[in-house]
Amino acid sequence: MNITKHDIQELRKRFTRKSATIGQLCGCYVNGSKSVLLKFEAFLPDLEEDEFYKYLDIAKKVFSGTLGNNLLELEFLHNETGTEHQQYLLALKSSKLKNEDLLARLYEKIIENYECEGNYLILVFHDIYDVMTRTRDHAKLDESEEIYEYCICAICPVTLSKAALGYREDENRIGARIRDWVVGMPDLGFVYPAFSDRSSDVNAVLYYLRNPAGSHPEMIESVLGCELQRTADEEKNAFASIVKNAFGEQEEDADRAFLKIQRTLNGIAAECEQDGLPPALATVQTVADIIHEADIPEEIQQNIEKSYTQEFGEMLPQVQNLVDAKLASAGAQRARVAELEQEVITLKQQLSGAPAAPEGAGQGITMQLPKEAAAGAHIETINGQKCFIIPLAGCDSASINGTDFPLA
Repeated sequence: MNITKHDIQELRKRFTRKSATIGQLCGCYVNGSKSVLLKFEAFLPDLEEDEFYKYLDIAKKVFSGTLGNNLLELEFLHNETGTEHQQYLLALKSSKLKNEDLLARLYEKIIENYECEGNYLILVFHDIYDVMTRTRDHAKLDESEEIYEYCICAICPVTLSKAALGYREDENRIGARIRDWVVGMPDLGFVYPAFSDRSSDVNAVLYYLRNPAGSHPEMIESVLGCELQRTADEEKNAFASIVKNAFGEQEEDADRAFLKIQRTLNGIAAECEQDGLPPALATVQTVADIIHEADIPEEIQQNIEKSYTQEFGEMLPQVQNLVDAKLASAGAQRARVAELEQEVITLKQQLSGAPAAPEGAGQGITMQLPKEAAAGAHIETINGQKCFIIPLAGCDSASINGTDFPLA
């Protein structure tokens, strides 16, 4: 991945009234039946202040979330389809959204492939960013390093407001308020070209997802012409299914094993972060070593390795993407509880083997004796000390606190 948090933050900081340079804005409103209800265009700086900020918030949202999960860096397919889509997006950007045919093609492709229940609004923004030169200490210099020209596309759900009572000013009474259609924050979107290392990257697309549980592969392939890429959530869920399916109906065994696996994965990810190393890849061998440490039956281990290879192939996930933070924490807590329980057992064993305290120390003596010995047991004072006398007739052996005493 070439796009960094700093690249994302640099663009996000620009979405203010003072810094924003977005010019052209175009939109297409679509209903649940995939029919176009409205197309429009506007020059963003000319809009009223309330509208300006609402549109600006939507554009800014496309740069939100975690890289690798809400934000994916996509590469174009290495074939004619990928090249065609790349050239089309370059043309759309260069047209500054003034070419109606190019815009219509984008709307048609999204409507054809985007699966959504209900109405939605497609918004496309055009922006030009004069990238200032920075020194090594990130101080800005008053000279341009590059002109970054790009488009932002956002797909926003449009929902009917909830029914409620309200004050009807024209009638001076409380009555049912008028319900209207409200544009929400985007469910998904993209930025092209991507902004990487403070520069335009025409070979990559920044792809946004509000919900990382589903990456909408139909949008990635058919609309953008890019290679499929899973989010971290999708990789984590796929791995969990592989492990649990391998155990079949042995759900309790699967849960115990998965907790151990999560502990180990979390440890590997944390170690890389602490040592300043790049994120480790979860290779087939890495996974094989981890499940072996989890004491999983060999047959199940083989099933997991086979399914893992089939599921991920050459698109190996990072170890940290397979970590379920809650389960890893639960596994660590269980391990700590087990350690404490073992320490208590060891301590009890040590205490049971300690010599008895002398009389007067405020402690008692408890013994388990055969009936014959217990019947004759009594206390006598010998040389000024109270002694517990136990007859040993019929006894073959005697042991106190783990120490054997000869009876011969």
